[in-house]
Amino acid sequence: MRTIDRARKQMRTDFMAAPGKGYGKDALSRQEPGFRRGLTDADISEMYATNRIVQNIIEIPAEDMTRNWFTLRMDDEKLKRNIMSKLADLNAREAFKKMRVFERLRGDGFISLGVTQSSQFQLSDRLDETKLKRVDYIHAFSGQKVTDFILNDDMFSPQFGQVETFKMKRRNNNGIILPNNGETLVHSSRLLHDQSRRLEDEHRGQSLLEPLYDIITVLDTSLWSVGQILYDYAFKIYKSEGIEDMNPEEKNELSMLMDYMFRTEALAIIGSKEELKKESTNTAGLKDMLDYTWDMLSAAARMPKSVIKGQEAGTITGAQYDVMNYYVRIAAHQENELKPNLERLIRLLMMAEDELGGRIDPNSLEWEIKFNPLWQVDPKTDAEIRKIQAQTDEIYLKGGVLLTDELRETRFGQFGLTDEMKYSGDAEDLERIAREVYSAWEENGSHG
Repeated sequence: MRTIDRARKQMRTDFMAAPGKGYGKDALSRQEPGFRRGLTDADISEMYATNRIVQNIIEIPAEDMTRNWFTLRMDDEKLKRNIMSKLADLNAREAFKKMRVFERLRGDGFISLGVTQSSQFQLSDRLDETKLKRVDYIHAFSGQKVTDFILNDDMFSPQFGQVETFKMKRRNNNGIILPNNGETLVHSSRLLHDQSRRLEDEHRGQSLLEPLYDIITVLDTSLWSVGQILYDYAFKIYKSEGIEDMNPEEKNELSMLMDYMFRTEALAIIGSKEELKKESTNTAGLKDMLDYTWDMLSAAARMPKSVIKGQEAGTITGAQYDVMNYYVRIAAHQENELKPNLERLIRLLMMAEDELGGRIDPNSLEWEIKFNPLWQVDPKTDAEIRKIQAQTDEIYLKGGVLLTDELRETRFGQFGLTDEMKYSGDAEDLERIAREVYSAWEENGSHG
């Protein structure tokens, strides 16, 4: 019994499997298909704080979404510069990046809008844009500070089913809880809210770590297992007739002494009837199992393995069609999730009386947010794309689809040929080019 107790104490406990592998309820070996494992805020914090791969999965897409920021298109150049300058003063890019990090980590990301109005107001009041004077600050925070989502239950309201008010925990600078037990009602118009994963019968967003839980468990276990294999990769076996006459304490002392000597001395002196040999661990098939784990993690996170492992942001080669797809997906997130919140903030800046030289009606101007390109190709791939585009253009010219002047303007603009390829078209166009480049690389580039 004492031997079993000692063995249990020596068992390695995975950071998400309790009480440990081999006995009790093991999270991996006793898992059930379709069983949802809800994670508490403490569980999420522990996983995020102790696993760098988890941090990459959470942080890298948020960084990619905001890395190259955007260009504001409008005819009034002075107004455009003032708006971009104000966004820089608010440190908007960092705030939007953090909001997306919190959304991926906790399920909900928020930005608070600290404003000055021409009349007194409560945080529970709807933000009256006609009385807005300044946007003083913005702060990103997670759904961890939100205790309740209060929805509009009036089925005859245009906002039926939407969150009307958030109940939040607030503290002052000294950590002292504010009145009403620290809970404050905040109207949804005073916040920017980022939420992309929500089950239909729930109000809160789902943390990305919940569906990744089992895969991260396997990855953590594989890391520990590989460490044990490396630690015990080569071990020695000592055979001697004298071992049989030793008691446990003597065997333990001899084992420690020989272990020390074999690790520090290259020469072993043994008797003629004794034997010493070295055994190595067989690692055949280990790479395939580790690759399977990475493939599953990559598929579940919807991120290429190279990106998860920290490939240089924004640079791809012709062989990395999966990375091109990843950036196309990030561009879609920018348009569908990041852009509406950015537009709202810019509209508030225009409506603010003291921000841009007077109140401006956002609907009276033609303006657009255009996100800057997320990626660039290496020189070889760029040359392949230019070749494909040139062949396509030749077909268009011969078929009379385009005129020479039109083609020159489309490809090279008014300044002629440049070092940078001028890409046109939408995401589908880019995907088509990516497929053609990848095919060309498989036929030629992969053999060179």
